[in-house]
Amino acid sequence: MRVLLIEDDRKLARLIERALRDEHHQVDVAYEGDSGLDMALHGMYDVAVIDWMLPERDGPSICRAIRAAKLTTSLLLLTARSQIEDRVAGLDSGADDYLSKPFAFEELLARVRALGRRFNSNLSSEELRSGEIVLDLRAHTARRANQQLDLTATEWNLLECLIRNSNQALSRQQLLDYVWSYERDVQPSMVDVYISYLRRKLEQPTKRDPIQTVRGVGYRWVSDHA
Repeated sequence: MRVLLIEDDRKLARLIERALRDEHHQVDVAYEGDSGLDMALHGMYDVAVIDWMLPERDGPSICRAIRAAKLTTSLLLLTARSQIEDRVAGLDSGADDYLSKPFAFEELLARVRALGRRFNSNLSSEELRSGEIVLDLRAHTARRANQQLDLTATEWNLLECLIRNSNQALSRQQLLDYVWSYERDVQPSMVDVYISYLRRKLEQPTKRDPIQTVRGVGYRWVSDHA
């Protein structure tokens, strides 16, 4: 899963990030409320782990802003506050779950896994489908009907991102952040290059291209024509 961590305690943030990466999650980290909210609104995250007390903007206000934007990101709020009224306030702000500090890392990881299963059915499935296209999420293979598609790892990740967000316009930066999240020097033009590679491998003479160019924005996967 793609996880956003917003935590101003840098030592704790490093420990949480390492634990999440050890479970093979992709993790981005923000140390202030405003930057964390900006990442949440412009990225594509399955789960956000958000501290309550943050510089600039607190956790509950971040939760409210994410919910106001109609994002489906699952929200886990971390806080040293343990009173019932604090828990209620956190959940009322839009958080899906609440974990009090100090906590065991095993419990944090279990809650992240549970949020992923609960709020994104695609992640709990072994396959991702769009029309005749089927992605095997465990084997990282792709096929159309019964025919295997010869995709590189980067092409597969790009196709996964497009299908997970079917019928939504995705900017080049969003695609860049998802597919090349560990590579800091990749330019947005690389997205165009790999879109062209993917189009050639998915091309069918009698069918429309399922990857639409959205002028001034980026690209959209149109599931009806997959």
